Amino acid sequence: MSLFDRLAGRYAPRPKNQELALAQARSFIRQAPVLYAILVANSILLALTQSTAPAMLRYGVPCLLILACLARLGMWWSKRHRDLTGEQAAALLTSTTYVAISLSLAFSAWALALFPHGDAFQQAHVVFYMAITSICCLFCLSYLRVAAALSALGVLVPFFGFFAFSGNPVLLVLAINLLLITLALLVVVAGNSRDFAALVASRSETARQQDEAQNLYAENERLAHLDSLTGLPNRHTFHRELQARLDAAAAAGKRLSVARLDLDKFKSVNEIFGHAAGDRVLQEVANRTRALGAYVARLDNAQFGLICDEPRTETQAAAWGETLCTVVRRPFVFAEASLHVTASAGVALSQPGDRAEILFDRADYVTSVAKREARGGAVVFSARHEEEISRVRAMEHALHTADLDEEIYVLFQPQFDISLDRVTGYEVLARWRSPVLGEVSPADFIPMAEHSGIVPKITQAVVRKALAVIDQLPPPMRLSVNLSAHDVSSMTAIEGIVSLIGKAGTPCRIDFEITETAVMGDMQQANAALLALLALGSRIALDDFGTGHSSLTHVQKLPLDRIKIDRSFVAVVNSDATSRAIIKTTIDLCRNLGVSCVFEGIETEEQLEALLGLGGSVMQGYLFGRPMTQQMMLEKLSSPQPGWQASRNRLFGAGK
Repeated sequence: MSLFDRLAGRYAPRPKNQELALAQARSFIRQAPVLYAILVANSILLALTQSTAPAMLRYGVPCLLILACLARLGMWWSKRHRDLTGEQAAALLTSTTYVAISLSLAFSAWALALFPHGDAFQQAHVVFYMAITSICCLFCLSYLRVAAALSALGVLVPFFGFFAFSGNPVLLVLAINLLLITLALLVVVAGNSRDFAALVASRSETARQQDEAQNLYAENERLAHLDSLTGLPNRHTFHRELQARLDAAAAAGKRLSVARLDLDKFKSVNEIFGHAAGDRVLQEVANRTRALGAYVARLDNAQFGLICDEPRTETQAAAWGETLCTVVRRPFVFAEASLHVTASAGVALSQPGDRAEILFDRADYVTSVAKREARGGAVVFSARHEEEISRVRAMEHALHTADLDEEIYVLFQPQFDISLDRVTGYEVLARWRSPVLGEVSPADFIPMAEHSGIVPKITQAVVRKALAVIDQLPPPMRLSVNLSAHDVSSMTAIEGIVSLIGKAGTPCRIDFEITETAVMGDMQQANAALLALLALGSRIALDDFGTGHSSLTHVQKLPLDRIKIDRSFVAVVNSDATSRAIIKTTIDLCRNLGVSCVFEGIETEEQLEALLGLGGSVMQGYLFGRPMTQQMMLEKLSSPQPGWQASRNRLFGAGK
């Protein structure tokens, strides 16, 4: 391989430098007309001054060279508006390198061939032509350093060799001078070429970073609007899409349906089969619901939102909701297991003037109704549900604006100790009489108060009323007050109760009842809260034992004085052998731990007889007395109390 081939192969642009090749090609397209115009013009002028040269040298050779230049110029000119690829640009630049050395040698040979035929002035023109033309061409090829260097060598080597050995000292000096100038210009050209390459690389890197930033932004945008697990739109995108479709439906005078699909007890799938299986179930639910043709989004862990244009009536909406529940109800068959999952759905039809949040709230509300009343099925929002929502909102507003000390009142239900044959205390029950709503059931306002965080204020109101009456009760009779999860989990709430009892200034005869659910969140915090109450002289009872999340861990770790067995066991004590066994075991447990055992919900003589036979002692229920006012309680206590054996089913008017 020749030196020329090695240089061209090493320095000519390659596909890996496609961006640089494109930039060089675009630059040279702009400079090519100047380059070839200089060559053509200077060659014509040189030929015109060489009157003594042979015709072939004066006309024939320059015409061929000029035609080659014009052909090359035409090629480059045709590329000026074309979109070149990197490989095409590299190929053009490689050919330019070969053409540059070929033309430089050809023009040099022609000029030197003219030199011997002219006089001193004509020879001077030849020298001037070769020097100035090579310098101009060198600058035009400044961004193509290989082509520039080779074209310079194509002129300099013949020029220096010819004049250095001419025997004329002046021509020798001229050759040396041109050599130095050309070398200096090559250094400048090399620097310009490097700077140009660096600029292109910098611009390419900037463009690459911008593309990466744009791609990252686009990916973030996509992730911000999609659920990564299922590929479905997320909650934010769902609400935006719902509003857009509502607007379109309103403009067309149509209705659309919205559903919220909630997988039932999905937490147990993760606990039993693992989160990987749970994820696969969610993905399959997404695929099944999407196949129905509705717009589907994943709203939360196991909740999906759907928008459909088809159901226009409540009957159609109900059928659509049942279809949603049915496709989820089909088994999820995986290689390692077959899972069965149900889903509850709430469907709402749009009304004129609906906003997205209003319509979805309706679907959300009836989903909770479905889970409560028709688990595994669908419920369509109706006028009845509208009335319920209005009532709940009115209740919520009334509760938030209530004067709790005035509106909350208490009733007292007796706790009777069979072994002592007397009432030993009362459970204090909160009731609410609103000046706006009237009497409100505890089953309605207590859950709402817990949800809104108001329940600690209700608890403190009940404690104040219990403290107001405790001194009127004969010692050692005690009152018990229920604590919510909000009370137990908040030291601020506990400190408020402690402060109230501390201000009373009398020995504390207030006990507190807690449920196991109330202590599940933070056992350490619950323990600290209960110890603070015990320090006052209170006692602690574990309420509703045997239901929910019952665990002997709670009995072991909490400072308990009493366990209250839930009424659900008492209700079937005569018919269910398992319930009797649980009750007997709990009685033995309490006896071994040294804590008392209370039975709730006793309503019949048969239940009482069964509990007595199992070893029960402390009873609470309608058989022993319904919840009563303070006045009724004090009247009962002030009147003679017949013993249990004397009037067992007439105690405090019970059993009537």
